[in-house]
Order: sequence, then C-alpha cells, then structure tokens
Amino acid sequence: MQMRKTVLSWWLGACIALCSGCAHQATALPQATVVNTLGMPLVLVPSGEFMMGSDEKPETLARDFPELETQRFIDLYDEAPVHRVRITKAFYVGRFEVTVGQFRRFLQASGYQPESEADGTGGYGYNPAYDAETSASGDAFEGRDPRYSWHNPGFPQTDDHPVVNVTWNDAVALAAWLSRTEGRTYRLPTEAEWEYACRAGTRTRYQNGDDPQAQAQVANTFDASAAPYWPRWKKEALTASDGFAFTAPVGSFAPNAFGLYDMHGNAWEWVSDWYGEDYYAKSPVDDPQGPVDARVHVRRGGSWHTWALYTRSSFRNWNSAQTRYPLVGMRLVMEVGR
Repeated sequence: MQMRKTVLSWWLGACIALCSGCAHQATALPQATVVNTLGMPLVLVPSGEFMMGSDEKPETLARDFPELETQRFIDLYDEAPVHRVRITKAFYVGRFEVTVGQFRRFLQASGYQPESEADGTGGYGYNPAYDAETSASGDAFEGRDPRYSWHNPGFPQTDDHPVVNVTWNDAVALAAWLSRTEGRTYRLPTEAEWEYACRAGTRTRYQNGDDPQAQAQVANTFDASAAPYWPRWKKEALTASDGFAFTAPVGSFAPNAFGLYDMHGNAWEWVSDWYGEDYYAKSPVDDPQGPVDARVHVRRGGSWHTWALYTRSSFRNWNSAQTRYPLVGMRLVMEVGR
C-alpha cells in the first residue's frame, strides 16, 4: 500500500506541475519514456519506498515447491531480513533486457571486444550431445569453449532476443560507452533499484502473485516447453508451458505495473552490487549500494533455464565479474539529468 501511495503521489505531483500554467515547469519534467542511441526504450521509474527481501519460512516454500529438495529453501537466508528501502531519486530503466541487436550495434560503434572473445576462452553453450552427468563439473552447459560467445550460445537467437554470455565487465563497458556517447549517466541498476523496479508495488513472489505455475503467463522460465531438452532436471520443471524452450524475444510476455518486461526469467540480469550474504541486516534505508567490495557480483531475475523458486522478486544470485553463461544478460539504468 505504501508503494502504491508513493507512486500515486509522484504522478499527482507531475500532473500538478503540468497544469500549473508555467511552461518552464512543464518542460522541465522528465519524459515518461525515452529511446537511446542503440534503440533501447527506457521507462521512468519514480522514487519511492518498498519492503525489500523475503521472510518466507522454509516449510512454506517446501509446500509450494514440492519438486525441489529441502536444502534449497534453507539456503535462502540471504533474502532476510525484510527491510525498508527508500529510492530517493527517479531513474530510467530499460523496458526490455539488452538485445542481441543492440549489443551488436554497440560493438560495431565502439570497437569493444567482449571478454569471451578478448581472452580467447569463449563462453558456454547448449550442445544436445553434451552429457552434464559425465562431465567433470556437472555443469548444465558445455564450455568454456571459443565456439560459444554472445553471438552463439548454442541455440538460435535473433536480434530481438536478450543477449547472453556477457560478463559483468561487458555490461559495465556498454554503460560507459553510452555515457560517453550521449553525455548521460548509464550504469547497471543497484540491487535495491532492481528489486524495486521488479516488484512495481507488489509484495508477492512474482508480479502476478505467488503461484509458481502462473509464471508461465508472464515469464520464460524452466517449464514443460524446456523439459524435453533437459531430462536430467525434468522433475524441477513447471508443469505449465510458456512456449519457449530457450530464450524468448524480449517483450513476449505481459509487463509489470511499471511497464517493464521480463523482470522474471528469460535472462539473469547483472546489477552493480557486490554480493554480501548478510548485507540486508546492515543495509542503509536510503539508496543502498551493496558492500564496498567482495569476490562476486549479484545477478537477479532468473532465466529461461531457471526453476521458479529462483525467479522470485526477492531471490539473489551471484557470479564473478568475468562469468559468461548462456543464461546471463543485462538491463541498464540511465540517471535522470546528466
């Protein structure tokens, strides 16, 4: 309720400014949506407050996710405690995840070489002949291998699919280039900004409620469409079907209340924060930025190959800044003003 009141107050304030008869005030208001140099539409998200994290009990999660092992629910302690967060400034955030076409245009314009190519080790990829059960790592995908990168994750992608196999460093490089090119400040969202944008006023597990099976209506996750390609993990798949075995073109499902698509599923999204498992217990109320440093960075939202437990708004995951994987992509923030 507090979040809805905050959003309503923000829009009422905008309307008052527009109706005040002062042309200067009206033109000073930020636009609700902008499109940048690479063709990314960005949506203005208002400042406001929300309750971050989750305090669901393991037994409640075990009841609603019976296909998963009990240990998985105990490992979610880093989502607590639930705490109040205030986002003090409005910000723009990508309406969609960064696409293959947008990333390609960035590479062509900037000359930047993604880490999967620059270090010669490649990325990971889907190979139907690869046997995860007999591999040394037990990994779901084959790699690292120079055959795999942002333009070849082992399954077909068009320019409208989310770019994957990109590192945290690749995402930061894209944001830095856009900042230099446009004279604006682009960056990855903070973890708090990401969850605030994902929840869009909700306190449920997902934008459309608490039912994991209902994820198929709003998100591309691991479900009946993907299960035949991954028999080893078939029991973890949703029984519902979203129609996509791998990534989906961005915007294929309904947006949340802020007009943002694919905040659940499709591709994990890098955020700016270092990961701290106990950070929530000491996080400041205003604009938390995460720990000063750590070994790994946070990623949020889940992917096309992610169990529904891990696509919840509150779930936290992490990887090193050099990680490149066919499940991991990005979404950018642009600050209001310069």
